[in-house]
Amino acid sequence: MSERAAAPPDRTGQAVRRRMSPAAVAGWAAVAVAGGLGWSMLALARGEEISAAWMVAAALGTYAIAYRFYSRFIATRVLRVDKHRATPAERLDNGVDFHPTDRRVLFGHHFAAVAGAGPLVGPVLAAQMGYLPGTIWIIVGVIFAGAVQDMVTLFFSTRRNGRSLGQMARDEIGPFGGAAALVAVFAIMIILLAVLALVIVNALAHSPWGVFSIGMTIPIAFFMGFYLRILRPGRVTEVSVIGVLLLLLAIVAGGWVAESSWADTFTLSPGALVLWMVAYGFVASVLPVWMLLAPRDYLSTFMKVGTIVLLAIGVLVAMPTLKMPAVTDFAARGDGPVFAGSLFPFVFVTIACGALSGFHSLVASGTTPKMIQKETQVRMVGYGAMLTESFVAVMAMIAACIIDPGLFFAINSPSGMIGSTVEAASAAVADFGFTISPQELAAAAAAVEEESLLSRTGGAPTFALGMSEIFSAVVGGSAMKAFWYHFAIMFEALFILTTLDAGTRVGRFMLQDTLGNLYKPFRQVSWAPGVWFTSAVVVGAWGYFLWVGVHDPLGGINQLFPLFGIANQLLAAVALAVCTTLLVKSGRLKWAWVTGVPLAWDVAVTLTASWQKIFSGNPRVGFFTQRQVYQDGINAGQLIPPAKDMGEMRTIVTNSTVDGVLAALFAVLIIVVILDAGRVCYRAIRHPEQVRLHEAPFEQSRIVAPAGLFATAEEKAELAAAEAAARSAGSGPGSGAAEGPGDERPEPVGRRT
Repeated sequence: MSERAAAPPDRTGQAVRRRMSPAAVAGWAAVAVAGGLGWSMLALARGEEISAAWMVAAALGTYAIAYRFYSRFIATRVLRVDKHRATPAERLDNGVDFHPTDRRVLFGHHFAAVAGAGPLVGPVLAAQMGYLPGTIWIIVGVIFAGAVQDMVTLFFSTRRNGRSLGQMARDEIGPFGGAAALVAVFAIMIILLAVLALVIVNALAHSPWGVFSIGMTIPIAFFMGFYLRILRPGRVTEVSVIGVLLLLLAIVAGGWVAESSWADTFTLSPGALVLWMVAYGFVASVLPVWMLLAPRDYLSTFMKVGTIVLLAIGVLVAMPTLKMPAVTDFAARGDGPVFAGSLFPFVFVTIACGALSGFHSLVASGTTPKMIQKETQVRMVGYGAMLTESFVAVMAMIAACIIDPGLFFAINSPSGMIGSTVEAASAAVADFGFTISPQELAAAAAAVEEESLLSRTGGAPTFALGMSEIFSAVVGGSAMKAFWYHFAIMFEALFILTTLDAGTRVGRFMLQDTLGNLYKPFRQVSWAPGVWFTSAVVVGAWGYFLWVGVHDPLGGINQLFPLFGIANQLLAAVALAVCTTLLVKSGRLKWAWVTGVPLAWDVAVTLTASWQKIFSGNPRVGFFTQRQVYQDGINAGQLIPPAKDMGEMRTIVTNSTVDGVLAALFAVLIIVVILDAGRVCYRAIRHPEQVRLHEAPFEQSRIVAPAGLFATAEEKAELAAAEAAARSAGSGPGSGAAEGPGDERPEPVGRRT
């Protein structure tokens, strides 16, 4: 604990601001024009189909400008990141949880950890409202809310020895609001992890290709971890090439295995998958971070980002058109078949991770701050990784909107609305205002070698279908559509699994911080008994809900699934409240709007959604109204779909009651946190001399590493000077990696003496 103390102005190491050259001005003007044209085409087109390429242009142009200017403003003016300050990874390096990690590997870990099911399925479901509302929120929301939250949370956690979000709330807001935050954050996290795990089980069950390919990423990750740590320290490019080649081989071999006699061995039931996932989650949580978690996430990022980049290139080559209207009638009426509720607030809650995700703040205050080499890297890792995830969400929106709207609603509407036959589904879709014939529905399923695509809800099958449309238009034609469809299903499972292992480790950190308030040894995050105990508790909690959920369609995590979107956004409100409080307490009041404005928006969205889920008179929206409808059905002896018997009717009554109570409880806890944070901010403004920050004291950093993906000329000079000094002192190489041509020699990284 330390008193507030501002770093000397000359200690930040910020580069001198220079005017942009005419060429740079022209280049950024061209980027702005390209993005502006994309937005113009999306917003002004009415009644005609437009190319999906305009959506790609709008997204990339906006992201580039936001990263170049807005994120740099936050890093240099608001946060005042200090390249001379040692991070927890350097000061507390123990080779288990704290470990200075090359920024490229760390970017891969962070992106893989935060990019789960949300950016793939949330935008697909939100496409019910049309492509325009969701796309605006995905792009604008990430720039001013999601990426800001991730970056600022990472910065403040790094300044506090990698403390978890809940513990930062307790330390900086106080025991009352902090206790509410700890309870809410941990409970919400267990729900999020169980939901993500359920999506993985549904994707991998009875899929030998997916199980084999994803399973092989584990030994490959072990190899990469030992290669970088022991065999060839610092050779990041070298191990990346080897890892990617092995990953591609695993993917191809998965297809061979699926057609071989080994298929039965790798065909796992949902129950078996749960056991394997729980075991893997525990192991990944307790092993040193360099050994499995970081290299596996880094490896997975190549496939994640590579596939999305290829998908974007496919859009630019195939030029598919957006068949979904810009705004559908469901946006105003709020009676859509995919999910009920009006555009505000539910489209923002449904999109979730593609624009703003509370789960990200847990990773940004969990594993990543314990691994980051330099404060200056929070911009690339925090803001940059979130922009990348947002682009994934844009591609998911495109995948959903290039298929026929009639097919979209046939896939994403529950069977209780459209029936179980193509004839009934065709008639039901016509009632929604769209047309598709029974023959077209049957042909769409046959094209991807599925018996039926009706009511394949959840978003993942729709994304896979749209992805297969794009890839098959570029490579292989209609004959390859089935291959690309099943590849996409496997890709989605890999995409989500990396969130589960990192999330378990983050949950372990959070529980250790909480228990450390009661028993101090738990505060030592690498204390072996604490590591094993808290890891077991976390995997046991989400594993229980998952196990029950895969065996009971209405039980376990299925009971809590409706809370996923709101709980995630309420978690973001906690993170933004903590960040705003810390900006005020650390003397940055004039910049508090950077997190305060997105906080106000998120609170308005989530509390409105919570209110409607609790008190709405529409049984498809309000939990308690739904409970009453089914209870009345039980009293009258009437069976109401989707219940198949009176036992399921009673289960739905119980589930609706539990969901309603939890929705109210989470909302109250978040209100307590926000009000207490407001109280602390008011006192900090009125009495700044009484402010105390739980910030680690300044310690000089001896690590030399670039802030971004590529070293600047100034950074290359620093690297060369540090390497020359290391050679003259006769010391060995460190643990980083050199830039560009220097990639064949380790980057000099100062170590503690």
